[in-house]
Amino acid sequence: MNNTYTDLVNQTFEFPQEGFDVKDSNLYFNGLDMRALIDKYGTPFKLTYLPKIGMQVNRAKKMFQDAIKKNKYDGNYYYCYCTKSSHFSFIMEEALRHGVHIETSFAYDIDIVNKLYERKKINKETFVICNGYKTKTYTRAIAKLINSGFKNVIPVLDNKEELEDYSKFVRTKDPVKLGIRIAAEEEPTFDFYTSRLGIAKSDILEYYVDKLKGNPKFELKMLHFFMNKGIKDDIFYWSQFNKVLNLYCQLKKICPELESINLGGGFPIKHSLGFDYDYAYIVNEIVANIKSVCKRTKCRYRTSIQNSVPSR
Repeated sequence: MNNTYTDLVNQTFEFPQEGFDVKDSNLYFNGLDMRALIDKYGTPFKLTYLPKIGMQVNRAKKMFQDAIKKNKYDGNYYYCYCTKSSHFSFIMEEALRHGVHIETSFAYDIDIVNKLYERKKINKETFVICNGYKTKTYTRAIAKLINSGFKNVIPVLDNKEELEDYSKFVRTKDPVKLGIRIAAEEEPTFDFYTSRLGIAKSDILEYYVDKLKGNPKFELKMLHFFMNKGIKDDIFYWSQFNKVLNLYCQLKKICPELESINLGGGFPIKHSLGFDYDYAYIVNEIVANIKSVCKRTKCRYRTSIQNSVPSR
């Protein structure tokens, strides 16, 4: 009878898998001897394999490039590193080496952006997408960043009142580039069935007409769509995604400067040997759905796609 742990793994999963190997009964991760590290540092320990970050960033870029080519899609893809994935400098700087942009979530992230600029890791052309719930400290830090000359800071409005702070504290001559977060409803099976933060889909067109259209201080550039469970291949996700695309096309007809969709939530990461997720298929479906809805609604589909993918 086979009853060792190795036998259990072999009977349950396909193993070895990418990045893992076994040599002389020792486990190796990307060529690193795990036993040797355990003997040196003890357990538990956490290993950060920096080359994997660049591999994942470039993998995401290639999948979108392939999908854009396959679907003959007239648009671009931008990878935005979400600072809340990890604030460690060695991780963020490694991600930035591969041409990513930045998505912030908290007020102290703006301090990180300034430090990265001081260390010449980013420049004032880098996109800084400011998401998350906005405290007064956060909105004023964003305004200060814009006033300092960062040209592609995009505060994503989380509620209708947030606009007042930018109107009051931003001092630039050029209009402030804005995004709007769409309040998405989680599926009924989720732990809490409620609308996420953001502006309701039914209110966005009216809000744009009342507050932004013709306002020389602001320019709406982006819609942000976030589902708490991330990008999933199920009916509920695609139905919500298509509602967002239809709203985007409606808005585009009265807001010609609107040019991008920011997909939040990211792709799921591998957390077990039994993990199975067809990234390339999902990416292709994202691009194909955008083109299909835009074509059906006669909306010009030269839309940029931005998303945050955990670099792990």
